Amino acid sequence: MSSVSDLKAAPAADAEQACIELVAASLRFRKYGERSPSLKQAVLDKLFRRSYSKTQDFWIYRDLTLRIDHGQRVGVIGPNGAGKSTLLKIISGIYHPTLGTVRVVGAIAPLIELGAGLNMELSGLENIFLMGALLGFGPKIMNAKVEDILEFAGLQEFAATPIKYYSTGMLLRLAFSIATDVHPEILLVDEVFAGGDAEFVQRATARMRELMDNSNIVVLVSHSMNLIRDMTSRAIWIELGRVVADGDPDAVCREYERRHGAV
Repeated sequence: MSSVSDLKAAPAADAEQACIELVAASLRFRKYGERSPSLKQAVLDKLFRRSYSKTQDFWIYRDLTLRIDHGQRVGVIGPNGAGKSTLLKIISGIYHPTLGTVRVVGAIAPLIELGAGLNMELSGLENIFLMGALLGFGPKIMNAKVEDILEFAGLQEFAATPIKYYSTGMLLRLAFSIATDVHPEILLVDEVFAGGDAEFVQRATARMRELMDNSNIVVLVSHSMNLIRDMTSRAIWIELGRVVADGDPDAVCREYERRHGAV
């Protein structure tokens, strides 16, 4: 079992298949209060001997134990603020758990917050190499991918244009095209179909299916119950930082819809 600090995806050993395992994982965030109260408020607090903590701790997860094995396609559902995206960030190592352990075997491709690593001052072409480096691919490998990435994104004519002049749809297409031109063992997906024009969404969906077919593990976060039913073999319902249900996607989605309404 790896330590709390050992969160980077370990290379899969010959005898060990891809897997994700969280054992009693807890994540605490710290909320900072008002640093500079007004003079009037400070005087009143002193007069009435009132004191307020400037920080407040709150737990996103407490003692979460979960295992996802080789071959599983897992959908994660839940209301806004339930911790769905945070779970993917814990798995990918963006967030380190406050307590407990996270063990990941296999190379990860996290499709989380698409475009977060893009540099608005650089061109589309330069951003391809930048994002490739962030994903662990050197210039030689990315050079071989450039043409396909630009073609899929439909941005061949804008390759030399700084992306600060791109529309939101163009940025989405560029980020998605770069992030999905990989062959991961573990694919983490967070609402990547939430934007873009209909034609691109159709092509993106086809590419996602191909990626899912070629990945050993897929974890998909979505508010679309139809997408979860269609693309996964296991659904995990998360609410208030805990697992409410875990099992057959149709059964879990049906119960979620009964409680929260169809999405």
